[in-house]
Amino acid sequence: MKNSRTQLPLSGRPDDGLYDGAHEHDACGVGFVVNIKGVKSHQIVDQALTVLKNLLHRGACGCEENTGDGAGIMIQIPHKFFAREAAQLGFTLPAAGQYGAGMVFLPTEPGDAGACRAALERIVAEEGQHLLGWRVVPCNDATLGPTARACEPRFEQVFIGRDAAVADAAAFERKLYVIRKRVEHEIWNSRLAQKSLFYVASLSHRTFVYKGMLIGSQIEPLYPEIQDPEVESALAMVHQRFSTNTFPSWPLAHPFRYICHNGEINTLRGNINWMRAREALCESSLFGDDLRKILPIVIEGSSDSACFDNVLEFLHMAGRPLPLAVLMMIPEAWSGHALMDDDRKAFYEYHSCIMEPWDGPASITFTDGTVIGAVLDRNGLRPSRYYVTKSDMVVMASEVGVLDIPPEEILLKERLRPGRIFLIDTAQGRIIDDSEIKQQYIDAQPYRRWLSEKLVPLKALPKPPRIHEPDHETVLLRQQVFGYTHEDMKVIMLPMARTGEEPIGSMGTDAALAVLSDRPRLLYDYFKQLFAQVTNPPLDGIREALVTQVSTPLGPESNLLEPTANSCRMLKLDSPILDNESLERIRHVDVEGLHCKTVSTIYPVAGGETALRQALEELHAAADTAIDEGFAFLILSDRGIDRAHAPIPALLACASVHHHLVRNGKRTRVGLVIESGEPREVHHFATLLGYGAGAINPYLAFETLDDLIRQKILVINPDTRYHGESDHDTAVRHYIKAVNKGVVKVMSKMGISTVQSYRGAQIFEAVGLDKPFVNEYFTWTASRVGGISLDVVEREVALRHRQAYPERPVAQPELSWGGEFQWRRDGEYHLFNPDTIYKLQYSTRTGQYGIFKQYTKLVDDQSERRATLRGLFKFRSDRQPIPLEEVESVEAIVKRFHTGAMSYGSISGEAHEALAIAMNRIGGRSNTGEGGEHPERYRPLPNGDSKRSAIKQVASGRFGVTAEYLTNADDIQIKMAQGAKPGEGGQLPGRKVYPWIAEVRYSTPGVGLISPPPHHDIY
Repeated sequence: MKNSRTQLPLSGRPDDGLYDGAHEHDACGVGFVVNIKGVKSHQIVDQALTVLKNLLHRGACGCEENTGDGAGIMIQIPHKFFAREAAQLGFTLPAAGQYGAGMVFLPTEPGDAGACRAALERIVAEEGQHLLGWRVVPCNDATLGPTARACEPRFEQVFIGRDAAVADAAAFERKLYVIRKRVEHEIWNSRLAQKSLFYVASLSHRTFVYKGMLIGSQIEPLYPEIQDPEVESALAMVHQRFSTNTFPSWPLAHPFRYICHNGEINTLRGNINWMRAREALCESSLFGDDLRKILPIVIEGSSDSACFDNVLEFLHMAGRPLPLAVLMMIPEAWSGHALMDDDRKAFYEYHSCIMEPWDGPASITFTDGTVIGAVLDRNGLRPSRYYVTKSDMVVMASEVGVLDIPPEEILLKERLRPGRIFLIDTAQGRIIDDSEIKQQYIDAQPYRRWLSEKLVPLKALPKPPRIHEPDHETVLLRQQVFGYTHEDMKVIMLPMARTGEEPIGSMGTDAALAVLSDRPRLLYDYFKQLFAQVTNPPLDGIREALVTQVSTPLGPESNLLEPTANSCRMLKLDSPILDNESLERIRHVDVEGLHCKTVSTIYPVAGGETALRQALEELHAAADTAIDEGFAFLILSDRGIDRAHAPIPALLACASVHHHLVRNGKRTRVGLVIESGEPREVHHFATLLGYGAGAINPYLAFETLDDLIRQKILVINPDTRYHGESDHDTAVRHYIKAVNKGVVKVMSKMGISTVQSYRGAQIFEAVGLDKPFVNEYFTWTASRVGGISLDVVEREVALRHRQAYPERPVAQPELSWGGEFQWRRDGEYHLFNPDTIYKLQYSTRTGQYGIFKQYTKLVDDQSERRATLRGLFKFRSDRQPIPLEEVESVEAIVKRFHTGAMSYGSISGEAHEALAIAMNRIGGRSNTGEGGEHPERYRPLPNGDSKRSAIKQVASGRFGVTAEYLTNADDIQIKMAQGAKPGEGGQLPGRKVYPWIAEVRYSTPGVGLISPPPHHDIY
């Protein structure tokens, strides 16, 4: 597809190292000022700039205080001012609305700047519009820091006249959009040396943007004309950027063409992939042949906010009212909302069939120059406040106090509500209520009728003619092929099947990284989940079950731009985890337009890497063929393994097909189902969903549960059995429930609410996989370490296969015991093992320093086992040794020692107090963790020792936080995003909440404790 890889070529950002532009996010200050009646004035502009300056603390700057992350303002076209300036330059502007104005960032090199101007002028002519003139923007960059000036572009304004053949104002705005998209593609795909400086900040007949790599107080000095009294507007939207863990730039400052955004889109990679795949299905009566000129819609290399703006702009240009487009991308929580009326639920359910939510904490302000408003994400994690005055003015911002308004002038004070839209229509001269806005869109189409006719609940499909029965004779063989261990069954699967809960383990892992392990590891083990940052809190999947959703539509999508009944012709799944009967319902589905094809994911194991690569290529070709033949569902199945054939790793098969179909534009034409014996724990399912699986049938997990029941290892509590259920049915139901809860917990740590958003979002980092391998099969996944490639992946598959099918069987076949969670002599290597633990305990109990040195030598020599990344490092220095007398004494160094934050409850009181006493003796600091501290520890002991921990953690009022606790701290650590930790963190099972633990934590004995995310309790 033409221009399918257009990328924003930002200057000053490294191409290698640990930086990855795909993780460009924002956390910022936003606001707007608007006259409800649409009365233009310079006062609105001036007040908005005051708001921006009062949001200065929400922005960021680096070591240079005068180089900011970005700031800007969007206003209506200041026609009076532009007309005056144009006349002075010798050209005449037509009436307001009959021309478009653009703020263009140009290269500073005259030749490149001329080439950019020429390209824009040529495209304007080719699109049948008229270039009226250019204007150099008077600027004063004296207040800018050196970094901002080093990449500062040239600023010019372009004016484009509307041709008489353009039907209306909306058609003219679309034509300006096409012009901008065409010139972006042409310049950014060119060989111009300074193409990274080219950017069209805005091009519209309604709105205009002034922005840059600034702090809020630098807008007026850089663009002095914004203070001109003839720069008038009835609305103004401002933004102060804080780019989190990323680089600032001139183009990525807000406002964009329609929005300002405070927050982070956590599902960005998936949203971009799905949008790219949808482009092939898009057709528009409004765009006509122009549609292909503007692709791709999303420009790679942009921030999450810029990508969101790209899609919102596209939906609006294609005919969706701006508030409706916002609702499609940020729907309110609806599936679990018992009080929501059915018509509204139908509206959201229909739109979930054509687009997944752009999920994550978000407060978004938006305007098209006539309406202006704001919306909050379904969780409400980016709260914003607004005032309505008696003089018909509205001020909305990230916080109160951004504008001094006399109290007697204030008519209403309110805040944005989760999932609600706040909207002012200056044409109608009124604030439009959230329910009124939504009702007009709900009534626009017969959504409930369409859903009743086209969206088929999976349970409504007829019972399949045949269901795979467990083959108990070969369960052990398949378990060996897929790498099952006794530990998998005992530690993970049994608790899930018994209780419907994911088992809880202690924090941390000391096992070898998969890439450094001596044992063959499943491909899932090479992926580590990402987690939310401080500015991007996790949601609470337990207390906020209302906003989470595991049900999901499955099937082919239709044209995003034309709402019809066929857009929801799909299956509705209550869960992405399918039992065998549900899978067979899909396999045998016989509904108009919905048919299924099964494709094998096994390969001839004797052929090694070559055979595996060939099998993947054949899998891609089979997927293409099935889609071309009209199949709506594709089951990737590894059933059929035998002595000659091994399974392609399910994650590799899933991700490679998903990305292949994204690249060729076919992904949205098919629902992807994984039928595999490999997945059995939550991380396996999370990675499969994260790389595009729509549903997963772990058939061997169910067969394993059957085997455990048959051997009476798994005994089902009769009280948990539904009426008429067999032990098998109850175990499978519990297991699926546990997986669903586990997946929700994983999603929650990234602030993601719905499985539909999580699907394809790739919230993982590869650790130990070769970059070319990742780029080919797990495209756009961060891989900073490198490691194995397809050859080793195949070799590990072959090792497991060979264990199941040995050339010369010499003993009764049996599973490995594992050793991942508990040390075993024949299991995975652990940093803490019987040798190290014994010598540490023996040396400390007997006071033998020689034994202690044996312990430290064992720890020091662990690097030779290469179990961790740090174990691969070696000291290298050409410097002369420093004389020992110039080095600080041991007594001075240990005063900077801190213990880890281990809470009372996760370790015993004796251990907790011993650490505190030891650190106090040497002048270091111990850390309470989040479990509180008994007040008796604040009093010194008779011998002068102290059991008080100098560092106190604050997690929750229910976790022992009191005024006395805080006053007895030297340092206070606020657990800002506790639930975001890769381990559960802060979760104490009920069986460990003893009365003496509950006393310190101000909780109830026997009741489990989970540390809440920051927006709860005392926050």
